[in-house]
Amino acid sequence: MNVVIAAAGLVSAGGLSLAENAATTRSRLACFREIAWLDRRFESFIVAGVPDDGLPPLSEALVATRLPSREVRTLRLAHAALADLFAGLPSDLLAAPLLLGLSEHNTTQTLDPTGFLHNLALQAGACFELAGSIAAPRGRAAGLMALGRATNCIASGQADFMLVGGVDSLIDLYVLGALDRAERIRGEAVSDGFTPGEGAAFLLLASEAAARDRGIRPLARVAGSGSATEAGHLYSDEPYLGDGLAAAVGAALEAAALGTPIQTTCCSFNGERYWAREFGVTRIRNAEHFAPDSRMEHPAECFGDLGGAHGAALAALAAHGIANGYMGGPVLAYASSDRGDRAALVLDRTA
Repeated sequence: MNVVIAAAGLVSAGGLSLAENAATTRSRLACFREIAWLDRRFESFIVAGVPDDGLPPLSEALVATRLPSREVRTLRLAHAALADLFAGLPSDLLAAPLLLGLSEHNTTQTLDPTGFLHNLALQAGACFELAGSIAAPRGRAAGLMALGRATNCIASGQADFMLVGGVDSLIDLYVLGALDRAERIRGEAVSDGFTPGEGAAFLLLASEAAARDRGIRPLARVAGSGSATEAGHLYSDEPYLGDGLAAAVGAALEAAALGTPIQTTCCSFNGERYWAREFGVTRIRNAEHFAPDSRMEHPAECFGDLGGAHGAALAALAAHGIANGYMGGPVLAYASSDRGDRAALVLDRTA
């Protein structure tokens, strides 16, 4: 059974819709700004934040609950991205289960994944089936891991439609402070660092037959996916070997069984050297699957590091690029979390 991406939505500093973000990343426009919060050198943090007036307000049903500010922010980001996804879909489409990736960085009040899903249902309305939904705090790779799981569910006939996504905001004073102490935030004194961002991305997956029956023109076909664990991750004492990403990409390429080499790679590079070294290992071990002139796309240069939303955002941008003919396929999208999770996805044109 062919599994397709039927629709996608994305909100970040690069725009309030997938189309706006695609235009921003194609033009290489950096959407960074200084904020009032200061780092330990008394310099303003530079972040990639979403304009507050572009997001829906917090639902009246949640106002009295006194949620932490970061949870309020992520609920509003997720609501906006879901609205973008559903804008062009049939209004009577049945709600599908949601597999959601969340931040792997804790703040002063740890986010409860189950509670977050419940609050998201109140915030965004009945756009997903709460009973069958799962959220996991697994960082950048989470959305692509969820996408692989959803693909298997649809391919095995367990569901016709499934939602996957990710949401995160690294623009939190506690998170920024922890990253600053680790010298991971790019600034005047730190060149080997990244720009913290925030955003949300969602994709609606479907069997090709189900999409056709509902009159939905898919963006792209899911050719293969894979995930693995890197023992020598950033917060591990184990030696770094690059095995995790190489295995995840290798599994996705094997499942895709492509007759054409990868033309474009959408990666979760964020400006830290570690991630470039990691991809070097992957590229060497899977060299035969890449076209000699294959392109690299790293949208973090435009909208910063999206944390738990990053993998889903890459998949959404890749699908949009394939559907609109400006991104050569097949496309590899992959994301690496700060801890051990690694995930990869291969997308291609629909028949």
